[in-house]
Amino acid sequence: HREDNRLPRWKTWPVHELNPAVWADFIAGLGMDSQKEALQRIIATLANKNEELHNFIETLSHLLAGVQVNSGQVVSDLEEEFDTLFSILEEAKESMTNTIKQEQARKSHELQNQLTQSTNALESAEELLEFANHALDIKDEEEFAKAAKQIKDRVTMAPAFRLTMKPKATDNMTHLMVDFSQERQLLQGLRFLPVPRAPEIEVQDCMVVDNAVTIVWRMPVEDSKIDHYILEYRKTNHEGLPRVKDERCWELVDNIKNTEYTLTGLKFDSRFMNFRVRACNKAAAGDYSDPVTLETRAFNFGFDSSSSHLNLKVEECSVEWDPQGGKGLDSKVKGKENKGSAHLTNLKNMTRSGTPSPKRGSNTRSPAPRGGRDRFTGESYTVLGDTSIDSGQHYWEVKALKDCKSYSVGVAYKNLGKFDQLGKTNTTWCIHVNNWLQNSFAAKHNNKAKSLDMPVPERIGVYCDLDGGQLSFYNAESKQLLHAFKTKFTQPVVPAFMVWCGGLSLSTGLQVPSAVRSFQKAENGLAGSNSSLNSMAQ
Repeated sequence: HREDNRLPRWKTWPVHELNPAVWADFIAGLGMDSQKEALQRIIATLANKNEELHNFIETLSHLLAGVQVNSGQVVSDLEEEFDTLFSILEEAKESMTNTIKQEQARKSHELQNQLTQSTNALESAEELLEFANHALDIKDEEEFAKAAKQIKDRVTMAPAFRLTMKPKATDNMTHLMVDFSQERQLLQGLRFLPVPRAPEIEVQDCMVVDNAVTIVWRMPVEDSKIDHYILEYRKTNHEGLPRVKDERCWELVDNIKNTEYTLTGLKFDSRFMNFRVRACNKAAAGDYSDPVTLETRAFNFGFDSSSSHLNLKVEECSVEWDPQGGKGLDSKVKGKENKGSAHLTNLKNMTRSGTPSPKRGSNTRSPAPRGGRDRFTGESYTVLGDTSIDSGQHYWEVKALKDCKSYSVGVAYKNLGKFDQLGKTNTTWCIHVNNWLQNSFAAKHNNKAKSLDMPVPERIGVYCDLDGGQLSFYNAESKQLLHAFKTKFTQPVVPAFMVWCGGLSLSTGLQVPSAVRSFQKAENGLAGSNSSLNSMAQ
């Protein structure tokens, strides 16, 4: 929904929650322009409803097919058990087979009715949507008002808004399974095996933090026969109820003994995750719980190979120094990050005159357009991330490969010149590690450096709060603060990396760790800042 000063009483209501009849009455009292705007909202609502109906029809069709398959499976199991018994089982076999068929018929009848109703509702909604779209092209006000009234009348009675979107039956027939190995002397008292009821996921108690998800559930009634639970989950980019057909498959965690479970070490490379749980006793598994969808947003990006230095071998999540990569094109460039003042000055001057920077007012696209900038060259052994940071708080981690001689990690504006080196301009912020000849560990910005008197961690965590003007570096294992820049970013930034004689591996899809988030709240503005660098010589 969006806010509209002309429609104050609707400005905080999502369109899909409004009663269609109320909407139609409201439209009738507006002018033509306002009617068109309101009608556009109805069209959006109808389109969303159509998508829900498509998904629901797929679910019903899948359940209907599952009822047939699972019914046949339990009938087959039942017949196999009865084949080992004598004449006394014939009467019980007939009775229990009839029960299965009756259950199959009941579920099939209920699902078929729902499928028919949903299909009819979809046809009606599509027809109404087409009619509403045509109404937008009517120029005559009187004719348009007449069409709007017709839409009102039809929307009020539209069956799509009166249908329940929960199937009246499931395709699970496990409550009709049998196992007579312990019951052969009790043939007259044969019963179907007890099946646990579906658990209920307690959404308010579920947690998503530190790239871990904790799912909590309970049984609607106490059941001492439950042996264990099965948790299924999958990643998805679709909000709302899980779809029958999704781009990713369900993954399973079996033999859970408690009524909660934590998935750890996840990479959040999708917007959401679906979860469902079922209970199992010694004999069978019950129905799944109603699925829940939890949001799992995180910052995902890779290396932009289109603009990286030719001496860098770039893959999606790793970059390595390749001394043969630029042979013949950049042949006499040495690898030391701090070398070449006069030559570098000339190259920078060439950059200013020959390579125009992107316009500051241009829209930032994410990921960054391929080929949208010149390739880094000279002594700027640089590669940028392929996704810009426009706002918000983000976190990623970098690990240097063994024996890497020199590397930098930080952020930069996208207009970084192709000869510019990280930390040597006022548009880049980084920490630099040098293991060549004389070891050093320093924070760099605007050609000034601040030495960091601490061991270089195995993995470095980078925290960027664009809106708050904060760039912090952490020991990724201990979450010890290494250095923090406090500045005012005037445009979006991109992750930036420099590497010479070695390589870096990148970890993304990470939430801001809770320890980092807490530290930032408590210590914001107290760590090292731009001002401390501006007063130091490099």
